[in-house]
Amino acid sequence: MMKMLGKVKEVQAKVQEAQDNLVNITAEGESGAGMVKAIVNGKKQVVQLSIDDSLYNPEDKEMLNDLVIAAINGALEEVDGLAKEAIKKSTEGMIPNIPGLDFSKMM
Repeated sequence: MMKMLGKVKEVQAKVQEAQDNLVNITAEGESGAGMVKAIVNGKKQVVQLSIDDSLYNPEDKEMLNDLVIAAINGALEEVDGLAKEAIKKSTEGMIPNIPGLDFSKMM
């Protein structure tokens, strides 16, 4: 039983370490044929936003808003998969494969 408890603590430490490292995982989303680009990290924070100068037109404000939202959502969707994979890799082989036990959901 003590061995099992030690293993659980080891897994918890690995998961915490992986979660702390999510800041280093980034993904990019773009819209408008690359005219709007957003980069987010594994902690789901926008770290960079790039908007082509040609889009700065007061008459197209609604379109620009839509493009920014689309780029950010695309980046968030991509980084979500990358973050889950990173957490999964960090706990790989540490505990037996128990159906329904997925540490990647602990983000």
